[in-house]
Amino acid sequence: MSVFLIAATVLLVAMLLPGIVCVRARPIDAVVALELCGTLATLTLLCLAEGFHRGIYFNVALVSAATAWIGALVFARFFGRVL
Repeated sequence: MSVFLIAATVLLVAMLLPGIVCVRARPIDAVVALELCGTLATLTLLCLAEGFHRGIYFNVALVSAATAWIGALVFARFFGRVL
């Protein structure tokens, strides 16, 4: 088992707390937790790509980084009146 696969497992476990915050907290706090979940998901995908030694998997991490950032902006835009 590679160090990168262990790091990916730790990052997946670390996404539990911000996931709970996304569900239970106020909307403004949920946006921050959503951004953190997106960052952790991207880092997890990067660690998995390196752990499996597959260069093509880095594209998935790149798309995840872009969609997480854009998704949080869309969330803040449409729920801006509530926040």
